[in-house]
Amino acid sequence: MNRLSALELLAAWECGLSQGIMNRALTLLAVSNPRCSRNTLAQLSIGRRDAGLLSLREQLFGSQLSAVTECPSCREQLEFNLRTSDLRNSSDAAVFDSSVSVGEWQLEFRLPTSNDLLEIPEDSDLEEARTQLLERCILSVEENRTARPLGDVPADVIDAVVQRMSEADPFGDLQLALGCPACEHHWQAPFDIARFLWIEINAWAHRILRDVNSLARVYGWTEPDMLALSPLRRQIYLEMISQ
Repeated sequence: MNRLSALELLAAWECGLSQGIMNRALTLLAVSNPRCSRNTLAQLSIGRRDAGLLSLREQLFGSQLSAVTECPSCREQLEFNLRTSDLRNSSDAAVFDSSVSVGEWQLEFRLPTSNDLLEIPEDSDLEEARTQLLERCILSVEENRTARPLGDVPADVIDAVVQRMSEADPFGDLQLALGCPACEHHWQAPFDIARFLWIEINAWAHRILRDVNSLARVYGWTEPDMLALSPLRRQIYLEMISQ
């Protein structure tokens, strides 16, 4: 993974402004992995993709994460901190193709990728999206060694496939165990590194552009010149302006 300059990150942010979250994730991975084609990155399992985004986040903003959420029971606003090491698991060892046997049923599947998610219409509800994703990722269905359509598979067998997918690619469905100190409610909340990282990059981009604007007004420097400055030197110049 290449270390991104401020200019490269700003260009990736600008490109991502017109994209949905899936394409934004691929844009960020592509600019930080120039030796890999976008199509190659889009074929990574969701867990492997998100592990790459977490590494990029560490490079850009460090290992400490701060977030805010709302208690689903009492609506209390909660702030919490965690480290990227808290989120890491065995996703790099994920098995891409696998199978499930439940009673007389045998199903072969592969793990979902960004390409799969991009093919699902954005206006699909949760159940529709789940069905479409399974149709793409389940490779074969047999009952007593006889091919059967996916629609005939019992719900408990489908649940077993979904569970096996999660086990094979655990980073693809990160869940945080949270507790509310106000009402003592405990729950599991999903953590989406793609959305989290984009929010951080978007805030950084607006901040850096304000800094560039302030320095340009005083010194007349070009944007590449100012972005080439280290964050420390840029901050010192900004402090000198405000004195």
